[in-house]
Amino acid sequence: MSNRAIISTADAPAAIGPYSQAVKVGDTVWLSGQIPLVPGTAELVTGGIAAQARQVFDNLAAVADAAGGSLQHAVKLNISLTDLTDFATVNDIMAGYFQEPYPARACVQVAALPKGAAIEVEAILVL
Repeated sequence: MSNRAIISTADAPAAIGPYSQAVKVGDTVWLSGQIPLVPGTAELVTGGIAAQARQVFDNLAAVADAAGGSLQHAVKLNISLTDLTDFATVNDIMAGYFQEPYPARACVQVAALPKGAAIEVEAILVL
C-alpha cells in the first residue's frame, strides 16, 4: 500500500506488542487502543478511573496530533471498561476532550485489560 503510513510518537506510550500506535491510509487514521500508561515509563498512571481515563484520552490526543489531526477528527470510539459502574465518570472525562457533534461510540465491560488497566480506548479519525 503506497498510501499507508505508520504513525508513532514519543508523546504517547510505545506499543507493548506487535502493533503500531496508529496507521493512516488516505484521510483515515486507525488509532490502536490506549491504556493509561504514562509515556516513557510503561507504568500505569496512579489514581482511580478518572485519572486513568484522562491519561488514555491524553495518549490518544498525542497520537492523533502525530497523525496530523486531533480528537475532534474522531468518528468512532471503542471504550472497554473492566467495571461498567465507571461509565458515568468516563462520560464526564470524555466530555472534556470532545465537542459536539460527538463521535459514534461503543462502550463494553471486559474481564481484564493489559497491565491491570481499568480502561482502554481506541479511535478512528477522518482528517
